[in-house]
Parts: sequence; C-alpha cells; structure tokens
Amino acid sequence: MTPPRPILRIGWALHRAIFAASGGRLGTTRPGRRVGTLFLLARGRTTGTVRRTGLFYVEEGPAFAVVASNAGRDAEPGWWLNLRANPYADVEVGRQRIAVRAREATDDETASLWPRLVAGYPEFEAYRRNATRRIPVVMLEPRSG
Repeated sequence: MTPPRPILRIGWALHRAIFAASGGRLGTTRPGRRVGTLFLLARGRTTGTVRRTGLFYVEEGPAFAVVASNAGRDAEPGWWLNLRANPYADVEVGRQRIAVRAREATDDETASLWPRLVAGYPEFEAYRRNATRRIPVVMLEPRSG
C-alpha cells in the first residue's frame, strides 16, 4: 500500500538530508539484487532551477533505469516532464556525479527491465495497475564530455 503523499514527501526530504549531511556516503546505494537509490538533478522546464529528486533504479549496463510512476498518480511526475523538455541532467550515486541523457525505454527494454524493477520495489506493479496513464520506464544514459 502506498503511503499518503505527505508521508512520501517527508521520507524523501529526510533521505536528501542524510545524503547531504554525509557528503554522499549515505542515502544512495548501488543495487545488488534489489533496486538502488539515486538522486536526479534536472533543470525545471519553466523555472530553470535545478531540482533534486530521489528515485529507485536498476542498472542496465552503464545506464540507470528508473520508473516515472509518481506513486501511481495519473499525472506525470514533474521530473519526467522536465527531462522531456531537456533530457540532459546529472545523477548522484554515492559520491559520484554522472552526466546523463534521459530517454524513454523502448517496449523491449521495458519488458526486460520491469520484472527487475518490481522485484526490487513491488509497489511499482500496484502503481501500474491503478494508474489510468501508461507509466514509462526511463533510461538515464551516461554521456561523454
């Protein structure tokens, strides 16, 4: 069951605070068999302000696969709208900051990644089942330069 939105916001705020206070040593993880946590830094499409968003992910080669679920709500998450307007962003994983380019996963990629994402965070399946919109998987691919 998905917690109420205010609880989710408080949880992610605490997560960001732990990450900042520890200098990146705590608050993100590399996944083993489950999902990891990263922070996405994407520029707002209307304000131009860089926004930091905590997301669960699985690794797919050098890329990070995340789910634009918005906790199962029918509205697209703001971070995904921002990336569709400007796909260039950064991710923070531990003490690493990686420049990435976002794109929606292909149908084949989604079919391959979805079981891994759900195994790591079963709520994704409930989100997909309850939403009236299609919930995309987003690939955050490292960019050179």
